[in-house]
Order: sequence, then structure tokens, then C-alpha cells
Amino acid sequence: MNRKSYGEINDINLKTLIAISRSYQTILKRLNKVFKEGGLTPSQFGVLEALYHKGDLRIGEIIEKILSTGGNMTVVIDNLEKSGMVKRYQDPNDRRASIISITEKGRRKIEEIFPIHLEELNNALINLSLEEKKF
Repeated sequence: MNRKSYGEINDINLKTLIAISRSYQTILKRLNKVFKEGGLTPSQFGVLEALYHKGDLRIGEIIEKILSTGGNMTVVIDNLEKSGMVKRYQDPNDRRASIISITEKGRRKIEEIFPIHLEELNNALINLSLEEKKF
């Protein structure tokens, strides 16, 4: 098999990118399994986690915090609201905007899943030293 080389540095950079990408995908699979077993999608987990740790947020702030796009967020929040895990109320400072708040049911759900999430993340990154994790 003939492999094309783009020069030693470029070949190493490409291999490194592939290794990082595969590692990231492996970690995501592990974490997504935790969310699914907890009855949430990754986006729903992200919304609940953001609200739990940051308090009430506007939809735009949630999108920013969980590094998501807005296209799906309304559906995610609608589904969380239907399940009783979040509530929505009008922003008193901007009548066009809604503020999203976690409910007691949502709080219990994130308190159930978040420790498992942290444990799984720790297991996924166990082979990295503390120095390697710092950047």
C-alpha cells in the first residue's frame, strides 16, 4: 500500500488529530450512555446541569453555556418542561424573552445523574496525569 506523506510534522499532526478525535468520541459514547440510562438526552442533561449550577438562565445563555446551537434548544426545553423538570417564565426586564428555571424534579434528576457522570468522566480520563489534564 502506498501512503502519501505530507512531511513528518504534518503526518504527526494528522495522526494526533485522529487520536484526539477518536478519544473524544469514545468519551462521548461513555457519557451519553450515562445520560440515556438516566432518561435524558445529552442536550437535556446539559440544560439541567447548567440550570443546576448557574441558576435561572435565558435560552440564549443556556445555548452559550452548553455550547449548543439554538435550532434544537426550544424542543429540548419544551420536552423538559412537559416532563416537569424545568419551568419557563417571562423575563421581567425583556417581555420578549423567557427565563428557564429548574424545578425540584429536575434538581433531583441532575443530583441523581451528575455523580455518575463525574465518575464516568474520571474513569474515561484515568490514564491522564493531573499535569496532562491542565492546559
